[in-house]
Amino acid sequence: MLDTGRIVIVGAGLGALYAALELAPHPVLVISPEPLGRGASSSWAQGGVAAAMERPDSPEAHAADTQRAGAGTVDSRVAAMVTRVARDHILDLTELGTPFDRDAAGNYVMNREAAHSAARVVRVKGDQAGHRIMQTLITAVRAARHVQVLENTLAVRLETNEDGVSGVWISRADTPSAAVLIRTPAVLLAGGGSGGLYAHTTNPPRIRGQVIGLAARAGARLADPEFVQFHPTAFDIGEDPAPLATEALRGEGAVLINTEGARFMLPVHPDAELAPRDIVARAIFAETQAGRRPMLDTRAALGAEVLSRFPTVAQTCARAGIDPVTEPIPVAVAAHYHMGGVEADMQGRSSLRKLWVCGEASSTGLHGANRLASNGLLEALVYARNAAQDIAAQLQTTAECAEIAPEFPVGGCPMDAKALTTLRETMTAFVGVRRDAAGLRRALAILARLEAEQAEDENFVNMCATATLIAAAALARQESRGGHYRDDYPETDPAQAQRTRITLAEALAIRARVQEDFQ
Repeated sequence: MLDTGRIVIVGAGLGALYAALELAPHPVLVISPEPLGRGASSSWAQGGVAAAMERPDSPEAHAADTQRAGAGTVDSRVAAMVTRVARDHILDLTELGTPFDRDAAGNYVMNREAAHSAARVVRVKGDQAGHRIMQTLITAVRAARHVQVLENTLAVRLETNEDGVSGVWISRADTPSAAVLIRTPAVLLAGGGSGGLYAHTTNPPRIRGQVIGLAARAGARLADPEFVQFHPTAFDIGEDPAPLATEALRGEGAVLINTEGARFMLPVHPDAELAPRDIVARAIFAETQAGRRPMLDTRAALGAEVLSRFPTVAQTCARAGIDPVTEPIPVAVAAHYHMGGVEADMQGRSSLRKLWVCGEASSTGLHGANRLASNGLLEALVYARNAAQDIAAQLQTTAECAEIAPEFPVGGCPMDAKALTTLRETMTAFVGVRRDAAGLRRALAILARLEAEQAEDENFVNMCATATLIAAAALARQESRGGHYRDDYPETDPAQAQRTRITLAEALAIRARVQEDFQ
């Protein structure tokens, strides 16, 4: 066991690093499963950050679009607060050195994405916003004397007492080891979402719901776990994770066609390719199921400019032997963003004392049932600052702390690759873009078996906890709304226009009742 006066931040993406900087001069310990910048979802974000920067756009219009996309369950107070401060965060990131796209006069280049009523997404070199923002933050964190970073280290369990969360158990991420307890005055969870729980995902390999799961196992309340966003246009080229064909391409006029050359979105929604993500995702999924391979066609809209304006897309195409100037890009639906997570209030506080959460691991009420494009990075920034300020206000001292050097005992067990594959395939098959009661019940039964078989692997148990929460909440919500679509309840029920609140104990009770039917 190690005692530290440092605030422990679990995760090393945008929210984690931004919060670490905001906490200065309070000493901070960042728990990073990989070297900084590698494996964080934030680094892979292509679209940008949504913010109403100039008139005639406004925070009020941005909030209204956020609520429309969220399908009736967005917290209006949260939407108003986040959109009101969005511009401040763009200016602060610019001051830190983020090279956002600017025109000749120095104005930010604003771009429009799906379900936005105005061009309000700030980007870096077309599709490199996440990567460049992360590089800016990494440089600042490396230079910050108050921040210690433990790389190749994984949080596996929270320690609690009568006063709330008192510590974090960590193990090595690059090799099996026994866990070590770090006692700390405060914990901020900023460790990403759950996309990697699915067999087809755009998320980095390590992002598999572990942070949400360890909070749930400690007793934290979850919100909206059933709402998973599936990105419509992941590259369908056989890679895992699936590279992302950014939504910005459709914002620039790229269209969706099938093998027959038909624009299948035209009869589906008035906004066609710029319809909300859940609608586009289900349409693409339907084309795939029908054997008409969906493709993203940039030829007429961008021509050769796709190579210079979207270098990440161009690199992926080159790797797959696709020439986007002359050929359409094969695409498929992939798990992309989890609207649900650990419930957080306006200050980023969870239901457990001394535990805060920000970023995709949280559920703040901003996204509702369906996240508005490019609101993810924005939410991470806003709640990282809110949580950091709240933590700092509650701490009694800013005294410097010595760095810690944990020694990990021999132990632990490697992840069972077969069990992980079964888990991911189960989630895709039964808890994916289209769901029904039979499939969800089958998924819960499989999850119970897998968890029992792998009970000694806490990392895997954390994944199973999050997967169970998603499936149980999806079974309980007997309607279709936003990213949650039930074939057996295809209509939206106005009586269910509220957020889900659920604990792991409640989800396990649902799972136990399902198990009885499978025995």
